[in-house]
Amino acid sequence: MFPIEIWIVFFSLIIFAIAFDLGVSSKFSTHTISVKTAGTLTACWVGLAFLFAGLIFLYASLEKTALFITGYLVELALSIDNIFVFILVFNNFKISQEAQHKVLIIGILSTIIMRFLMISTGVYLIQKFQWVFYIFGTFLIYSGIRIIKGKEERKEEQNNGFISFFKKLLPISEEEHGDKFTVKIKGKRYFTSLFVVLLIIEKVDLIFALDSIPAILAITDDIFIVLTSNVSATLGLRSMYFFLYDILEKFIYIKHALSIILCFIGCKMIASVQGYHVPILLSLSVIIISILTAILFSILKQKKS
Repeated sequence: MFPIEIWIVFFSLIIFAIAFDLGVSSKFSTHTISVKTAGTLTACWVGLAFLFAGLIFLYASLEKTALFITGYLVELALSIDNIFVFILVFNNFKISQEAQHKVLIIGILSTIIMRFLMISTGVYLIQKFQWVFYIFGTFLIYSGIRIIKGKEERKEEQNNGFISFFKKLLPISEEEHGDKFTVKIKGKRYFTSLFVVLLIIEKVDLIFALDSIPAILAITDDIFIVLTSNVSATLGLRSMYFFLYDILEKFIYIKHALSIILCFIGCKMIASVQGYHVPILLSLSVIIISILTAILFSILKQKKS
């Protein structure tokens, strides 16, 4: 059980981080963000997460620190898959980078609230009903296999159905209206295409949470570790998006790494019910080696091409 002081530190960092991100976001509301700036911001978010890992080491133990880092890396790796879908959605709707800032910051704030609720429910379920591990584990293995089979294309088809549904339900303007979510035309209020994009991003975040939360719960059921690692990865999602926007497609083997990670964690979760404990250092090693190997082979493939 973590002392109240570290909870206070965590929530203070969250408030500071959100305020900082909102401030940075406002500076880029009228012009685009460079890859260099986005990379610097991404490095700052990662540094902040590891700084917090140092606090966990001081207040708790090396094992808890390793759990946090493992959970954080899992969430960070899975967020890359989320970014793939974000890029598809924004490109499909031809959303300007300035408007993307607004959608992403709202999406991240709502995601943090959503995670608090879903993590609390998930921790309660696995502590009360151990058989839930079988469901979560199987779902993670299925998700891992699904990534290799071209999940993004199927998600795009699902998004088209999602758009058609809301076009029938709400008055939506087909014209461009900048970064506005609603607009008044001839006395009638219309929702803009940017509002539809926001709904899709929220849906993608929800689907992403259904993958990521079981994954972190397979590592630990300590609600503090689960919550802090998950939120720490979520906070850096916006800057990571702009950093990876132009280079993500070059890392062609990242999906294979994500698939391996999800399948491994799913098997780990099912094995734990059977009484087989997978050491946390082994889990951390599998995650790091999978990601680094995928990046290395992607770079070699690009050079060869």
